[in-house]
Amino acid sequence: MSRLDEATKENLDYMLKEIASKLQVVNQSIMDPADYDLNKYDQLKLLYDVLRQKGKLSVSETQAFVQELASIRK
Repeated sequence: MSRLDEATKENLDYMLKEIASKLQVVNQSIMDPADYDLNKYDQLKLLYDVLRQKGKLSVSETQAFVQELASIRK
C-alpha cells in the first residue's frame, strides 16, 4: 500500500475499511468508497488519524464520527 498522505482510490478504500472496523459500522453502505470524493480526502484522513489515536470511543463519539462521515459523502 502506498503512503496514506496520497489521495488515491486505494488509500480511500483502505481508510474507509479501517474506519468501519473501528466504529463497528453495521450499515456498510455508508462506507462505500464510490460515495466519497477524492477532493474530500483530507477530511477523511483527519477522521482516520483521530480514530487511530483515540482508542476506544464512547457511544456519543461514535455517533459523532458517523455523522461526520455522512457530511463528507457525495
